[in-house]
Amino acid sequence: MSGAGAVELTSTSFLVTLIVVTVLAMLAALLLWNRIPGPGWVRWPARLVMIGLCQLTAICVVATWINGSYGLYSSWDDLLGTDAGQNDSAMTGPPLGRAKFTLGGDGTRSTYFRGSHSKLAGQVIVWTPPEYDAPGAEQTRFPVLMLLHGYPGSPRSWIDLGNMPGALEQLVQLGAAHPFILVIPEIYPGGVNTDCTNTPRRKVADWLAEDVPDLVAKNFRTLPQPAGWGVMGISTGAFCAAKLPLQYPKAFRAGAALDPDPLTGDPDVLADPVLRERNSPMWLVRHAKKTDDVGLFLATSSQDKDSPPQQLADFTKAAEGTGVRVKTLVRPQGGHNFQTWIGMYPDALGWLSTEVSPPAAGAP
Repeated sequence: MSGAGAVELTSTSFLVTLIVVTVLAMLAALLLWNRIPGPGWVRWPARLVMIGLCQLTAICVVATWINGSYGLYSSWDDLLGTDAGQNDSAMTGPPLGRAKFTLGGDGTRSTYFRGSHSKLAGQVIVWTPPEYDAPGAEQTRFPVLMLLHGYPGSPRSWIDLGNMPGALEQLVQLGAAHPFILVIPEIYPGGVNTDCTNTPRRKVADWLAEDVPDLVAKNFRTLPQPAGWGVMGISTGAFCAAKLPLQYPKAFRAGAALDPDPLTGDPDVLADPVLRERNSPMWLVRHAKKTDDVGLFLATSSQDKDSPPQQLADFTKAAEGTGVRVKTLVRPQGGHNFQTWIGMYPDALGWLSTEVSPPAAGAP
């Protein structure tokens, strides 16, 4: 289902196709109800089949709409679990020097490569703003914003469900945000979620903070790290966006976490209590160096039980005296979904534009 000709699970065309099939099933049932030939023991089972078909297609329409609204599954691989069986032996791909970007119809460029630091391989999607290719901008370098998806999820979640890069373009036109180069990597290459943590077998933090930046800096006109680099995430990706600038202050100046998972870590992801604690944003901010130039933006809603406002207050208190700049936002309404996160973009992207350097002329 994930082949080149497959219809995307979250695409509008798939939802429209299901609606059309549902309407056709209902019309067929109405037209054929009294026209089925044969004795009663043939007609009634046929009618039950038609009723069942109508119900099945209607359920598929509702399920697809709900999935699209809440971002539960962003692809067929997510739904079917076909990428969860990958393991370390599947970490093959071209090295940094041979990574090739393919231009997509939506203006994004994507590649699959293996990192030299982590030895992991995964997909990375890159989008450059219109200003990047504008006349006279040949020597202009741009800030980078890395977008981290949730679990389950994929880099395409930001595009298919998260209104990116459209939302960013609108804010840039309003003068409310910088034009960023958007970088959207896999946050669990190989199908194993570690909350963006280096474990003995999977160096996911190195993949995100070293390998992906190396790839982007080599192929695009980017500002130097860390002043020109930020990260923004949702849910599990938000947990990562809160911790990576603390762990890698030489890579990222700022992080925006929208509805982050519990900031003390998830025992279901990292069973080792020491490893979990030392890789949690709460522990990291308490032990941050005062010399680290890091800013963090944390947002949630009063209704989000998966990311309660209290943890933002606890995190802010823990950051006192460390030098880490913390700004929080608690919206009165909203669930753990893209509809809520999109509503947070203006605050998050506006804040990131004050923390991360704007485009600037530099050596080509």
